[in-house]
Amino acid sequence: MKVNRRKLLSLLGMSPALLAGSRVEAEEKKKGAGSEQKLTAVSPKGTPPAVQLYSMAPRASSLDGKTIYVVDATGFFGSNTLLEKMQVWFQQNMPSVKTVFRKKAGIYGADDPKLWAEIKANAYATVMAIGH
Repeated sequence: MKVNRRKLLSLLGMSPALLAGSRVEAEEKKKGAGSEQKLTAVSPKGTPPAVQLYSMAPRASSLDGKTIYVVDATGFFGSNTLLEKMQVWFQQNMPSVKTVFRKKAGIYGADDPKLWAEIKANAYATVMAIGH
């Protein structure tokens, strides 16, 4: 069975240029120095950091009388419309549930301590619309 080294390397995420070796190795081969060729490859992907797992929040037995914050976290096109429709659904189907719409300040990755404090103080649950 013949192995296509280029395809094999590309499947492993390595450049087929590794097959060529270095100029130093080519010169040593010409001179006859070193009978075994040695290749060293390093993945450009690196090692991802460890992931910290969190348990899911306990499930509510009922939302009656609770406050749910619906938060537009990115301003992605249509996310506010979706959240407004959620509020209408709650008003029509679960009128005892209070919904509060908020838009997070700043870009998606930016912190919004004022909003987080408000949610922590007043919300039973939160729905975050992050787009896509």
